Amino acid sequence: MTHFIRGIAAALALAGIATMAAGHGDVAPQPVNTDALPDVGEEWLIENPYRADKVGEEIWAKAVEIGDSAYNQNCARCHGLGVVSGGLAPDLRFLEAAEYGDEWYMERFQHGYTQDGTTKMPGFGEVLGQKAGWAIRTYVETRPEDGALDAHTARLTAIRDELATGGGDPAKLKEELAAISTEVQTASGAPVSDSVVRRAVLFLDGTPEGSKHAAEALTIGLSATH
Repeated sequence: MTHFIRGIAAALALAGIATMAAGHGDVAPQPVNTDALPDVGEEWLIENPYRADKVGEEIWAKAVEIGDSAYNQNCARCHGLGVVSGGLAPDLRFLEAAEYGDEWYMERFQHGYTQDGTTKMPGFGEVLGQKAGWAIRTYVETRPEDGALDAHTARLTAIRDELATGGGDPAKLKEELAAISTEVQTASGAPVSDSVVRRAVLFLDGTPEGSKHAAEALTIGLSATH
């Protein structure tokens, strides 16, 4: 997907805000523990400070983890599980991972959106804070684009089956999964995708339990693609 097309998709997402149900404003924000993330100051930023090229892979991964939980507690009701919209609200995966997308995202996160006196989206800024907002943004922008696993489905299924039955060499399978993970594209243009393949890699720690969890992650991910 080109930057131009991503820009069009983002513009459509902005327009789609107006079609949200009024019930969106009734969501009670759930608190988010962001103690593990570095402070970003009191002034609200307009660019994501938790990208890996700014804070390193470890902090980036922690932001994704926290953002995943925060998103599913506060945003999934309208924007969809895994950030895959069911049509009620815009599909935020297509908001470009650049300052343009960041600025629009944070303005909506901080202040919400109201149309003709009706709250279409509540403001989360005062309740959740800036660190939570950027953690959610980090998670959202790493979501895979539609069909991102299609080219690897057959091999991922075979790897899943090997891990589930205790067959194969877990170390070699982990290496292969890591290579596949680098090929999974995001919808936002972010360089790294937080796909089920990446998560399976993280589970593989050389133990039978790790292999089991990796197989389960792949099962869930492969099921979601069909």
